[in-house]
Amino acid sequence: MQVVYHDVIIVGAGLAGLRAAVELAGKQDVAVLSKLHPLRSHSGAAQGGISAALGNAEKDSPEWHAYDTIKGSDYLADHYAVQVMCNDAPRAIIELEHLGVPFSRFNDGRIAQRPFGGHTRNFGEAPVRRTCYAADRTGHVCLHTLYEQSLRKSVSFYDEYQVLDLCRAEGFVNGVVAIELKTGRLVMFHARAVMFATGGYGKAWKTTSNAFANTGDGLGIALDNGIPLQDMEFVQFHPTGLYQLGILITEAARGEGGVLRNGKGERFMERYAPSIKDLAPRDIVSRSIYEELRDGRGAGSMKDHVLLDLTSLSREKIAEKLPEIESFAKIYLGIDPSDVPIPVLPTCHYAMGGIPTDVNGRVTLDAQGKEIPGFWAAGEVACVSVHGANRLGSNSLLDLIVFGRRAGKDINRFLDRVCLAPLPLATDSADRVRGMIESFMGRSAGETVASVRIDLQKVMMDRVSVFRDEQGLSDAVEKLAVLQERAAGIRVSDQSRSFNTELLEAIELQHMVNYSKVVALSALKRRESRGAHGRDDYPLRDDAAWLKHSLCFLEENGEVRHTEKPVDLSLASSRAEFVPKERTY
Repeated sequence: MQVVYHDVIIVGAGLAGLRAAVELAGKQDVAVLSKLHPLRSHSGAAQGGISAALGNAEKDSPEWHAYDTIKGSDYLADHYAVQVMCNDAPRAIIELEHLGVPFSRFNDGRIAQRPFGGHTRNFGEAPVRRTCYAADRTGHVCLHTLYEQSLRKSVSFYDEYQVLDLCRAEGFVNGVVAIELKTGRLVMFHARAVMFATGGYGKAWKTTSNAFANTGDGLGIALDNGIPLQDMEFVQFHPTGLYQLGILITEAARGEGGVLRNGKGERFMERYAPSIKDLAPRDIVSRSIYEELRDGRGAGSMKDHVLLDLTSLSREKIAEKLPEIESFAKIYLGIDPSDVPIPVLPTCHYAMGGIPTDVNGRVTLDAQGKEIPGFWAAGEVACVSVHGANRLGSNSLLDLIVFGRRAGKDINRFLDRVCLAPLPLATDSADRVRGMIESFMGRSAGETVASVRIDLQKVMMDRVSVFRDEQGLSDAVEKLAVLQERAAGIRVSDQSRSFNTELLEAIELQHMVNYSKVVALSALKRRESRGAHGRDDYPLRDDAAWLKHSLCFLEENGEVRHTEKPVDLSLASSRAEFVPKERTY
C-alpha cells in the first residue's frame, strides 16, 4: 500500500478546512483531502451571509452578538466559546476582505450588512443589520477566495480521495486511510497532525438542503474510533426550503423584506414572535410553520405548505440582492418571485452537534476535556458549542472561519513545540478497511445500499424531525438497531475498481446508521423541548434537569452509551442578561 507523508492532513475542503490550510501554509507541509473537488464543497452553497458586529449599518457590539447567540441557542451554547467567536468576528471579516472576498458594499464603500433571524441590538430590543454578504452567494465567493489563496500558498490537494479511517500510535492520531476514487486503491497518509473538517450529515433525512456528499463520514469515523459525539439531538430544520424539494431559500430573503404567509394570506409570524416576526430564530419559525399546518391554515390544495412572499420587493432589488433565489424559483418551480409567492416548507439543514472540541479545535474525549493528541476538528463536523440547541442564521460561516483559523494556529504550535517528528505508522487501520471492503464486495447475496438508505431516511424524517415524542423516538431507536444489522450485511454488486460509487455509498451508509442511532437516542433521553429539539410530550424547557450537553459513545456491539457534560455558563455569573430565562421575541 502506498504511504504519503505530509506534516498536516486536513480532511475536507470547505471553509473550515481551507481556512486552516491557509493559516498553516508556508509554516508546515499541508495537504487537504476531499472526496469532491474543493469548489464543490458544501460551504459554497451558503447563501445569506456571515455575521459580525462591524457596525457599518447601525450601532452594534460583539457583546450584543454574544447575547443573541446564547439566547438563540436556548442557553445551551458554551459562553466562553461564544465570546471567542463574537469578539473575533469583526477582525475575521476584515481579514477575509483583505484576502479578496468581494463583499457587497454600501454606497460609501463599506461592507454592506443586512438583518438576519435572531440578531438584535441592545440585548433584544429590535433587529439589527449585522450580517455581511455578497448578494446571496456569500459561501460561494468565500470558498473560491480561500481556495485561490491555498493554491497561491502551495497547499497540496488530493481531490476525490475518500477518507475511511484514522491511524493512531501511542495514543496520538498520526494519519488516515483513504481510497482514491479514480483507481480504487487504498492510500495511507502519514502525518504529525490530522484535522477533520468534513461537514454535516443532512442526507440521513429524506428532505434536506444538504448536498449528496453530506453523509457525515467524519462523525462515523470518530464513533468507530471510540470518540464521542456531543449534542446530536439538535438538528436544525431551516424554515424555508422549496416545497417538495428541500432546496434552501436563504433567510436573507426575509432579511430583505420578504414575509411568510399562510393559506389565508395572513402574516402569521406576528402571532409567534410579535417583536421581530419573520426574523425570529429558525427553530421558532419552523415550529410556527408546522403549527399553522396543524391548525389547517396551510396553502395549496393539500394545505401542506406556507408561502414566502417577496412580491413587495422590486424586481431590481430581487435581481441585485437575491439573484440565486430568483433563479431557483424560476428553474425548479417555474414562478417569478416578484409576481408570485414561493411555496416553502422546513428542510433538514444543519447539525448543531458533532465531535466535541475546545476553542482551539482540539478533539476532546470526555466531560473533563481530555484531549486526543494530534487530532483537531472544526466546522459543522465539530461541536465547540457556539450554537447550542439552535444556530442563528449567518453564524455558521463565522464558526467555520474563526475556528478553522484557530485550529490552524494551534496545530502549528503543536508541531513546533510538541510533536517534532512523526510517530511510526501502524497498519491495523488499513487492515480493518481492507477487510470491510472485501466483505461488501465478496457477498453473493444481501440487500442493496439504496433499499436500506431509503428506510433510514424515512425513519429519521418521520420520527426524528421537527416534532418528536417518546413513542416515535423509541420506535426510531428500535428500527435503527435493525437498520444497523441490515447495513452491515449489504451487497456491492459492482466489482470494478474505478469510481465504484456503490462501494463508497455502502461505506457511507455504515456511518449514517451509526450516528443516526446516536441522534435518536439522545433525543429520546432529553425529556424537554429546547431549541431545535421539540418534544410534544415534554413541551417546556427544563433547566433544572437538562441544562447540560449530551455526550454519546458507540460501543463495539453497536449500542450507544449516553453520558452528559456541563454547559459553560461563565457569563451568567457577572451579567444578568446571560442568565437562562424564558426565550421570547
